[in-house]
Amino acid sequence: MNVVSPQAQYVLTHPGAFALQTLKAFKANQGLLLAGAVAYYALLSIVPLLILIVIALSHVVDERELLQTLSHYLEWLLPSQSRAIVGELSNFTQHRDVIGWLLLITMLFFSSLAFTVLENAMSVIFTHRVAIRRRHFMVSAMMPYCYIILLGLGLLLVTMVSGVLQVVGEESVEFLGHSWSLHGFSGVLLYLLGVLGEIFILTSIYFVMPVGRLSLAHALMGGVTAALLWEITRHALLWYLSTLSQVAVVYGSLTTAIVVLLSLELGATLLLLGGQVIAEYERLEKPGATVAPTPMHTD
Repeated sequence: MNVVSPQAQYVLTHPGAFALQTLKAFKANQGLLLAGAVAYYALLSIVPLLILIVIALSHVVDERELLQTLSHYLEWLLPSQSRAIVGELSNFTQHRDVIGWLLLITMLFFSSLAFTVLENAMSVIFTHRVAIRRRHFMVSAMMPYCYIILLGLGLLLVTMVSGVLQVVGEESVEFLGHSWSLHGFSGVLLYLLGVLGEIFILTSIYFVMPVGRLSLAHALMGGVTAALLWEITRHALLWYLSTLSQVAVVYGSLTTAIVVLLSLELGATLLLLGGQVIAEYERLEKPGATVAPTPMHTD
């Protein structure tokens, strides 16, 4: 009995053709332009979003431990720039008493901008779904705030698990007169926790953001693809920034903002590219799947 679908067989037997088809569709959908919009609004959203999450979770978890965990995992999104972001968060939380209702509402609004723009970008990638059905505007309005709550809960869970793994890393195992430290084992588990968290977040985005019901298997396929591509990209970016980059010489005091925006641009590109992989896989289920996508034009 053949358990592999015809679409999967096509991808496995023609990986190069499928990759080329995906890149052509991504270009036709103006993927880089969409990624630029997502990155710009993510830059506006990231600081108020993190401020809200830290202030809320500091009532449950020690603030220093929370910021330490946040600094560690921000490196996954913003290589070499997490310290600057966490420093600003620490300075703000020390003056949390100045937060009034107006500032709180403003931060909530800016925190949701990136999710709103990302949903619009996904509607372009999955335009075949939008043509069939549209999402109710109240669902789109509430979705960003649901994601903010889920990200806060995720950070809380990761902070607790990271604390346990750090304690484990300080222990050692003795056997037959030999002692082995668990520090390396703890480090591997922390890395795997980050990778699994990354795949989970990406999969949830692909599962929820596109209009209509998307299968979990398709969402997971896009999540794994985007996560693997981002792992390669962020290590390359970290190596470049630490060895060859002259960005500090060129941009001076604007270096942090430029590097953060560059990281977000690359991340947004791979995020949308993962969505395009899912969209093209869905197109294989329909007749004429090998027809080149129609490029978008402006009048």
